[in-house]
Amino acid sequence: MPTKDDATALPDGSVPASDDVPPERRRRLLRGLVGLTLVVLVIDQLTKVWAVHALEPRERTALLGDLFGLQLVRNPGAALSIATGMTWVLTIVAVVVVVVIARVSRRIGSGSWAVALGLLLGGALGNLADRLLREPGPLRGHVIDFLAYGRLFVGNVADIAIVVAAGLIVWLTARGVHVDGTRDERHDEERTVEVDAPGSAA
Repeated sequence: MPTKDDATALPDGSVPASDDVPPERRRRLLRGLVGLTLVVLVIDQLTKVWAVHALEPRERTALLGDLFGLQLVRNPGAALSIATGMTWVLTIVAVVVVVVIARVSRRIGSGSWAVALGLLLGGALGNLADRLLREPGPLRGHVIDFLAYGRLFVGNVADIAIVVAAGLIVWLTARGVHVDGTRDERHDEERTVEVDAPGSAA
Protein backbone atom coordinates (compact mmCIF):
# COMPACT_ATOMS: atom_id res chain seq x y z
CA MET A 1 0.00 0.00 0.00
CA PRO A 2 1.18 3.59 -0.51
CA THR A 3 3.38 4.94 2.22
CA LYS A 4 4.95 8.24 3.14
CA ASP A 5 8.67 8.97 2.82
CA ASP A 6 9.14 7.64 6.33
CA ALA A 7 7.70 4.29 5.14
CA THR A 8 4.63 4.55 7.45
CA ALA A 9 1.77 2.62 5.84
CA LEU A 10 -1.42 4.49 5.00
CA PRO A 11 -4.81 2.91 5.80
CA ASP A 12 -6.87 1.17 3.12
CA GLY A 13 -4.22 1.70 0.46
CA SER A 14 -5.43 5.23 -0.12
CA VAL A 15 -3.17 8.02 -1.32
CA PRO A 16 -3.12 10.76 1.30
CA ALA A 17 -4.09 14.31 0.59
CA SER A 18 -1.28 16.82 0.42
CA ASP A 19 -2.53 18.16 3.78
CA ASP A 20 -1.09 15.01 5.42
CA VAL A 21 2.38 16.52 5.04
CA PRO A 22 3.21 18.55 8.17
CA PRO A 23 3.06 22.29 7.33
CA GLU A 24 6.57 22.93 8.66
CA ARG A 25 8.02 20.13 6.51
CA ARG A 26 6.25 21.48 3.42
CA ARG A 27 7.51 24.98 4.12
CA ARG A 28 11.05 23.63 4.56
CA LEU A 29 10.84 21.69 1.30
CA LEU A 30 9.43 24.71 -0.55
CA ARG A 31 12.21 26.92 0.80
CA GLY A 32 14.76 24.38 -0.41
CA LEU A 33 13.07 24.14 -3.82
CA VAL A 34 12.98 27.94 -4.23
CA GLY A 35 16.55 28.29 -2.98
CA LEU A 36 17.84 25.70 -5.46
CA THR A 37 15.85 27.37 -8.24
CA LEU A 38 17.48 30.72 -7.50
CA VAL A 39 20.97 29.19 -7.30
CA VAL A 40 20.57 27.55 -10.73
CA LEU A 41 19.06 30.72 -12.23
CA VAL A 42 21.81 33.00 -10.90
CA ILE A 43 24.66 30.69 -11.95
CA ASP A 44 23.10 30.23 -15.39
CA GLN A 45 22.68 33.95 -16.00
CA LEU A 46 26.11 34.91 -14.64
CA THR A 47 27.87 32.32 -16.80
CA LYS A 48 25.94 33.52 -19.85
CA VAL A 49 26.97 37.13 -19.18
CA TRP A 50 30.57 35.96 -18.89
CA ALA A 51 30.32 33.93 -22.10
CA VAL A 52 28.92 36.86 -24.09
CA HIS A 53 31.78 39.14 -22.99
CA ALA A 54 34.64 36.63 -22.99
CA LEU A 55 34.00 34.41 -26.03
CA GLU A 56 33.99 35.14 -29.73
CA PRO A 57 30.90 33.90 -31.61
CA ARG A 58 31.40 30.47 -33.18
CA GLU A 59 35.08 30.39 -32.20
CA ARG A 60 35.81 27.18 -30.28
CA THR A 61 38.18 27.05 -27.28
CA ALA A 62 39.20 23.47 -26.53
CA LEU A 63 39.32 22.44 -22.86
CA LEU A 64 39.41 18.65 -23.24
CA GLY A 65 40.57 18.30 -26.81
CA ASP A 66 37.68 17.53 -29.12
CA LEU A 67 35.54 16.19 -26.26
CA PHE A 68 34.63 19.45 -24.53
CA GLY A 69 35.20 23.15 -25.05
CA LEU A 70 33.72 26.63 -25.07
CA GLN A 71 31.90 28.05 -28.07
CA LEU A 72 29.48 30.98 -28.00
CA VAL A 73 26.25 30.30 -29.87
CA ARG A 74 23.02 32.31 -29.88
CA ASN A 75 20.37 29.64 -30.26
CA PRO A 76 16.93 30.63 -31.57
CA GLY A 77 15.65 27.06 -31.27
CA ALA A 78 15.51 24.31 -28.67
CA ALA A 79 18.17 21.72 -27.87
CA LEU A 80 20.24 20.72 -30.91
CA SER A 81 18.80 23.85 -32.60
CA ILE A 82 15.46 22.08 -33.11
CA ALA A 83 12.48 24.33 -33.97
CA THR A 84 14.65 27.22 -35.17
CA GLY A 85 12.33 30.00 -36.30
CA MET A 86 9.67 29.07 -33.73
CA THR A 87 11.19 30.97 -30.80
CA TRP A 88 7.86 32.48 -29.69
CA VAL A 89 6.30 28.99 -29.50
CA LEU A 90 9.20 27.75 -27.37
CA THR A 91 8.75 30.79 -25.10
CA ILE A 92 5.08 29.94 -24.54
CA VAL A 93 5.96 26.31 -23.86
CA ALA A 94 8.57 27.42 -21.31
CA VAL A 95 6.02 29.65 -19.56
CA VAL A 96 3.57 26.75 -19.37
CA VAL A 97 6.27 24.49 -17.92
CA VAL A 98 7.11 27.06 -15.24
CA VAL A 99 3.43 27.45 -14.29
CA VAL A 100 2.93 23.67 -14.08
CA ILE A 101 6.02 23.22 -11.89
CA ALA A 102 4.85 26.03 -9.61
CA ARG A 103 1.44 24.39 -9.20
CA VAL A 104 2.86 20.91 -8.61
CA SER A 105 5.30 22.23 -6.01
CA ARG A 106 2.39 23.18 -3.75
CA ARG A 107 1.90 19.46 -3.05
CA ILE A 108 5.58 18.83 -2.30
CA GLY A 109 6.23 16.23 0.37
CA SER A 110 9.42 14.59 -0.88
CA GLY A 111 12.93 15.96 -0.52
CA SER A 112 14.07 14.23 -3.71
CA TRP A 113 11.19 15.75 -5.67
CA ALA A 114 12.04 19.17 -4.21
CA VAL A 115 15.55 18.82 -5.64
CA ALA A 116 14.24 17.62 -9.03
CA LEU A 117 11.66 20.39 -9.33
CA GLY A 118 14.12 23.03 -8.11
CA LEU A 119 16.63 22.04 -10.79
CA LEU A 120 13.93 21.86 -13.46
CA LEU A 121 12.40 25.21 -12.53
CA GLY A 122 15.78 26.93 -12.33
CA GLY A 123 16.78 25.58 -15.74
CA ALA A 124 13.45 26.50 -17.31
CA LEU A 125 13.60 30.04 -15.91
CA GLY A 126 17.21 30.44 -17.03
CA ASN A 127 16.41 29.76 -20.67
CA LEU A 128 13.06 31.59 -20.42
CA ALA A 129 14.88 34.73 -19.26
CA ASP A 130 16.90 34.61 -22.47
CA ARG A 131 13.74 34.24 -24.56
CA LEU A 132 12.18 37.26 -22.87
CA LEU A 133 15.13 39.62 -22.43
CA ARG A 134 17.75 38.98 -25.10
CA GLU A 135 17.94 40.04 -28.73
CA PRO A 136 16.21 40.21 -31.12
CA GLY A 137 13.34 41.03 -28.72
CA PRO A 138 10.77 39.83 -26.16
CA LEU A 139 9.42 36.29 -26.82
CA ARG A 140 11.96 35.98 -29.66
CA GLY A 141 15.21 36.21 -27.72
CA HIS A 142 18.00 33.77 -28.52
CA VAL A 143 19.30 31.48 -25.78
CA ILE A 144 23.01 31.82 -24.97
CA ASP A 145 24.82 28.49 -25.32
CA PHE A 146 28.55 28.10 -24.72
CA LEU A 147 29.33 24.60 -23.41
CA ALA A 148 30.38 22.58 -26.46
CA TYR A 149 30.14 18.79 -26.12
CA GLY A 150 32.30 17.34 -28.84
CA ARG A 151 30.76 18.08 -32.20
CA LEU A 152 27.30 17.04 -30.97
CA PHE A 153 25.73 20.16 -29.48
CA VAL A 154 26.34 23.33 -27.47
CA GLY A 155 24.45 23.98 -24.23
CA ASN A 156 24.49 25.98 -21.02
CA VAL A 157 24.10 25.60 -17.24
CA ALA A 158 20.30 25.68 -17.48
CA ASP A 159 20.42 22.71 -19.85
CA ILE A 160 22.56 20.74 -17.39
CA ALA A 161 20.06 21.41 -14.60
CA ILE A 162 17.16 20.32 -16.81
CA VAL A 163 18.89 17.08 -17.86
CA VAL A 164 19.82 16.19 -14.26
CA ALA A 165 16.24 16.96 -13.16
CA ALA A 166 14.81 14.78 -15.92
CA GLY A 167 17.03 11.87 -14.88
CA LEU A 168 16.04 12.28 -11.23
CA ILE A 169 12.34 12.44 -12.13
CA VAL A 170 12.63 9.23 -14.16
CA TRP A 171 14.41 7.53 -11.24
CA LEU A 172 11.79 8.67 -8.70
CA THR A 173 8.95 7.61 -10.98
CA ALA A 174 10.55 4.18 -11.47
CA ARG A 175 10.77 3.80 -7.69
CA GLY A 176 7.12 4.76 -7.31
CA VAL A 177 7.83 7.92 -5.32
CA HIS A 178 5.23 10.67 -5.74
CA VAL A 179 5.57 14.44 -5.34
CA ASP A 180 3.57 14.38 -2.09
CA GLY A 181 5.99 11.84 -0.58
CA THR A 182 3.81 8.75 -0.94
CA ARG A 183 5.04 5.53 -2.55
CA ASP A 184 3.28 2.97 -4.74
CA GLU A 185 2.15 -0.26 -3.08
CA ARG A 186 4.07 -2.45 -5.53
CA HIS A 187 7.43 -0.90 -4.69
CA ASP A 188 6.81 -1.14 -0.95
CA GLU A 189 5.99 -4.85 -1.29
CA GLU A 190 9.18 -5.44 -3.29
CA ARG A 191 11.22 -3.66 -0.63
CA THR A 192 9.60 -5.78 2.11
CA VAL A 193 10.39 -8.99 0.21
CA GLU A 194 14.05 -7.96 -0.13
CA VAL A 195 14.35 -7.22 3.58
CA ASP A 196 12.64 -10.48 4.62
CA ALA A 197 14.44 -12.68 2.08
CA PRO A 198 16.58 -15.54 3.53
CA GLY A 199 20.15 -14.48 4.02
CA SER A 200 19.33 -10.79 3.92
CA ALA A 201 20.97 -8.48 6.41
CA ALA A 202 19.01 -7.92 9.61
